[in-house]
Amino acid sequence: MISIAAKCAPKSITLLPKATFWAYKQAQVPEQQVGIESGLNATQAEAFKQLRDLHAHQLQYLSFDRVVPGSVAALEQIQAAGIELLVMTLRRTCELDPAFKQYDLARFFPPIHRYCLPDDYRKHGDIAAKTQLMAQALTQLQPEPNTWMIGDTEADIIAAQTYSIRVVGVLSGIRDRDRLERYQPDKIVDNLADAVSFIFKQSTSDS
Repeated sequence: MISIAAKCAPKSITLLPKATFWAYKQAQVPEQQVGIESGLNATQAEAFKQLRDLHAHQLQYLSFDRVVPGSVAALEQIQAAGIELLVMTLRRTCELDPAFKQYDLARFFPPIHRYCLPDDYRKHGDIAAKTQLMAQALTQLQPEPNTWMIGDTEADIIAAQTYSIRVVGVLSGIRDRDRLERYQPDKIVDNLADAVSFIFKQSTSDS
């Protein structure tokens, strides 16, 4: 628990509804501004950002992550169609493995199809890190002409476009439509299930 000394405490804290907070996150509203919208002053808002950066990706909190509804069924649909699945994430190995165990996701992604950051990796930007993972995957695996990337950030879109891979943006993640549209993915849909349906239809029309 984090306490704030009484002399530093804001006069009034506004508890943001989860939907409002998530909308701020998807729109990339700075953490300091989120703090101010909650009633913090500028100094407290900066402290809030630092605390968030320190704690948000600790394993004890990552365990509260939840799989987006419908995603497992979509993965099962892809797997049943005989299509190879790869996961490419900016989580580190120590962060990815517990999530796979918690939600039985390893059955979709054999170890050679998991691309994440090593535990000692120090990121120098999400786009650079994701593009590096994409380069690694394309070096190690047999390239396929009908390869798609499904992602929820600009890093996913740019990494795919760098290597001329078609990409679908999904709105069920950490970016909103306005942010994704700026990077011009091939398609933007609501979630993974919709992305799979679009790719199946597109693959049929291409053949």
